[in-house]
Amino acid sequence: MPVEPEPSAFDLPAPGAGDGDIIAVGADLSPGTLIQAYRKGLFPMNLSDGHLGWWSPVERAIIPLDGLRVSRSLRKSVRRFTVSVDEDFIGVIEGCADPEREGGWITEDVVAAYVELHRLGWAHSIEIWDDEGRLSGGLYGVAIGGLFAGESMFHRARDASKVALVHLVVLMNQGGGRLIDVQWLTPHLEMMGAVVIGRDEYLERLPRALSVPGPFTEPGEGVTV
Repeated sequence: MPVEPEPSAFDLPAPGAGDGDIIAVGADLSPGTLIQAYRKGLFPMNLSDGHLGWWSPVERAIIPLDGLRVSRSLRKSVRRFTVSVDEDFIGVIEGCADPEREGGWITEDVVAAYVELHRLGWAHSIEIWDDEGRLSGGLYGVAIGGLFAGESMFHRARDASKVALVHLVVLMNQGGGRLIDVQWLTPHLEMMGAVVIGRDEYLERLPRALSVPGPFTEPGEGVTV
């Protein structure tokens, strides 16, 4: 079970009807602040000026648990790789934070904050390994009850990040998960079945997702595809 962190020194506002995507600026990345944020439907990302922003997109996107699209070629890729859960969280978040990636936003402070969340049992990773045991891709995010708030994914081999997403959806379905948040819709995610439900509906679904037990239990637990 995750360890409940010390309460945050900050009280983040809940998204309001007239708000844009950015709900607040400032605060910190302590475990208590991060967990409070996700419970309110927020997530952190720095603004262009370097200040810490707390976001809740008006056009919020999710992956429906019954809506994943898996092409024939991706099914073959699923069989090519080995999957694990929470075996190399640092390797995954460092892969996502690679400074050579276009549009990179994951700073050293963000890495440190989510590594601490992982230590406390809130942040989780799915690792994808090739047949020589090399980390080929993966994803990480925050799990609270039946919510998985996806943060980032990466790949070093074709389809590796997609395979990680397939396993996440399977894990959520097998473990009683309710909601996979992917923040914004991208062409890559839309191709795999992600849809925009909007912030209002997301915030309506969120309490139900938070109220059920989560699927992430034993470190390294696999899934069956």
